[in-house]
Amino acid sequence: MSISVNKLSKHYDKQKAVDSISFEAKPGRILGFLGPNGAGKSTTMRMLTGYVEPTSGEAEISNKNIITQPIEAKKLIGYLPENTPLYTDMYVKEFLNFVGQTYELKNLPARIDEVIKLVGLTPEQHKKIGMLSKGYRQRVGLAQAIIHNPEVLILDEPTSGLDPNQLVDIRALIKELGKNKTVVISTHIMQEVEAICDDIIIINKGKIVANDSLEGIKKTYQQNSLEDIFRKLTA
Repeated sequence: MSISVNKLSKHYDKQKAVDSISFEAKPGRILGFLGPNGAGKSTTMRMLTGYVEPTSGEAEISNKNIITQPIEAKKLIGYLPENTPLYTDMYVKEFLNFVGQTYELKNLPARIDEVIKLVGLTPEQHKKIGMLSKGYRQRVGLAQAIIHNPEVLILDEPTSGLDPNQLVDIRALIKELGKNKTVVISTHIMQEVEAICDDIIIINKGKIVANDSLEGIKKTYQQNSLEDIFRKLTA
């Protein structure tokens, strides 16, 4: 299992942002982590990536415990946070070189060229990040997430703010990456999940209320509309 989560919780005073959730994510499948705003999606993503310490419970990335083995676990993760923090004064290649150096990558110039081509940044590669459109900045975010060829990709609202053409391109890229990696996408956009996800978790008020394959969840609730199922479980 690339991701294994057991009774993971995060409390802020008396508020249970995430309340004892358990799940697994497998290689070669894309997991959609769905929930309304404030349900605990981003908090879960931050715990999985080691940016927020859990109140209790455990999370492992390819058998590396994110709490007790944070350095080893983080090397296996590519993370695209919502509103990716990018250095807008840096050129695209300069930024990717900076990120690559933190991972001590060998043959870094060749890897940068490879990643730029993979995410479709070739036309913009010589520009400063601050000059890029929202869609191309998101591609830079994806490029930094995959530059070290991680086993696990965790993407928080990866298509936020993209236009329809950019949506199609980024979704296709995520599907391609998902063929040989474990990919978790946090989103509240149903069409996103329908388009690219194999498995679905729905979280509401910090608790998992559904965990199944896309086909399985539709069969269980005898609904073809994921949106109707989502509304039923999170109302």
